Amino acid sequence: MKKTLLSLALLTGFAGAAQAQSITYGVKAGASLTNFMGSDVDNSSANKFGFHAGVLANFAVNDMFSIQPEVLYSMKGAQSSANSSEKFNLNYIDVPVLVKVATGATGLFFELGPQVGFLATAKAKDSNNSLDVKEIYNTVDFGYAAGLGFKTESGPMVGLRYNGGLTNVTKEILGSQIKARNSAFQLYVGYTFGGK
Repeated sequence: MKKTLLSLALLTGFAGAAQAQSITYGVKAGASLTNFMGSDVDNSSANKFGFHAGVLANFAVNDMFSIQPEVLYSMKGAQSSANSSEKFNLNYIDVPVLVKVATGATGLFFELGPQVGFLATAKAKDSNNSLDVKEIYNTVDFGYAAGLGFKTESGPMVGLRYNGGLTNVTKEILGSQIKARNSAFQLYVGYTFGGK
């Protein structure tokens, strides 16, 4: 009985806290400039263009701080510096959880937090062929995200973010692993709605 009452009290407290917060939702999309970084990459890879898009929820702690989880479809990878038709196309479902800091009435904000990516597809392509190489890539990618942007009170926003990988993208094969991590710059626009 005591456990039941305690559980109900905690649930009521969480529900009250959630109602007290200002919660907004949104959508965002934009262009990405991606590459690999690491000691085994050197100058063999070059930047590759792609896109990203997804949804977000923003939980205001106060007027300055908020927590923003997102779910994004993100195109990453790199292309050969010697032949632009040779590409490694890695597509992820990224889930960043960011702390956002608003600077006040200007609309400028900063964001920083961890990110986990789940590999959806991995293909090596050239001008004539496309090969599925997902089995040699790690299915989970841990990293971080940091950026800045501008948001109006009416909902539109624009931002620039960097995603850095903390783990190697490929699996260890026969005791050897290529030291290469994801690197991505993302320029995005979005729109938020809801809140108080």
